[in-house]
Amino acid sequence: MLLYLHIPYCDSRCHYCSFNTYVDRFDTRPRYMQALMRQLERDLERYEVGAGQIETLFIGGGTPSTVTPELYAPLLERLRPYLAPGAECTTEANPNSASASWLRGMKELGINRLSFGVQSFDDDKLRRLGRAHNSRQAVEALERAAELGFERISLDLIYNCAGDTAELLEHDLSQALKLSITHLSAYELTIENGTLFEKRPEARQKNDTLARRFATAIESSGLKQYEISNFGDPCRHNLGYWQLKDYIGLGAGAVGFLRDRRYYPPTSIDAYCADPLAERIELLSEDELKTERLFLGLRSRVGVASELLSPEEKKRADLLCSEGKLHFADGRYRNPDLFLADEIALYIMD
Repeated sequence: MLLYLHIPYCDSRCHYCSFNTYVDRFDTRPRYMQALMRQLERDLERYEVGAGQIETLFIGGGTPSTVTPELYAPLLERLRPYLAPGAECTTEANPNSASASWLRGMKELGINRLSFGVQSFDDDKLRRLGRAHNSRQAVEALERAAELGFERISLDLIYNCAGDTAELLEHDLSQALKLSITHLSAYELTIENGTLFEKRPEARQKNDTLARRFATAIESSGLKQYEISNFGDPCRHNLGYWQLKDYIGLGAGAVGFLRDRRYYPPTSIDAYCADPLAERIELLSEDELKTERLFLGLRSRVGVASELLSPEEKKRADLLCSEGKLHFADGRYRNPDLFLADEIALYIMD
């Protein structure tokens, strides 16, 4: 069982961001955190969560570091009996708001993994992306986290922004590796609806060679790729998503999943605070669940169980194995070239 907690507040809106976030509703934070507690109580019962059954907690956003540890405390204390021994408890953070006092407070509440939204160590690129921090703040935030005793630290980098070169990405990676990170996420810039970049599609460049070269360089550093965008010590929470485990999704714009249903709370902060138990329910068919398992498995080292496939699909998968495009071991098909995940999945499904 996984648990995701969505914090919809941000200091500023990045030019590429399409997540459910707000830059002007900070006054609602106390009410919002109380609403999260109401939804949590309902979902603990709905998911029949017992003591020690929550394997991972992930606080995402938005920017979780815009909410004080004091506001998190009641929720995390309520969760404590339900967390498994050694549970992975992650929070995202932005370098400009992850102060020493915030990091210390979150660590005292049980957070044992950090994911920093760095995106680049090039100040000009950060400005073009609309980030609220500079490279110096990013370095200082990660060094601060390590000094405070966090042993699992991740950072995000973005590539294939207009103007990206091999040299710029090498500099970003070189700087990242000087810090005490155990994990790195490398995301290709995409142009999403409703973002500032939607009106400036030239902000993205398409360069598959650069993408592959960047992934190879990250792997060569010792951070092994285990999903198309993720390298290093695996994030157990994300692995749970790719394995299609059940997960509770708390908050405005979060998503929950239980067996064959997805639950969507309201996206508006006001609507969520007024009634955090309201939701839209999506019922997933067996074919839809199978398709998700196939696509998620092939884009990660999770792979796809052979019993999931029909006889005809197995024939196509075995043909790919004979061509070296898939590997088969321990009853699972795995994809050695994660950049080709979607094409392989579509071929198998035909």
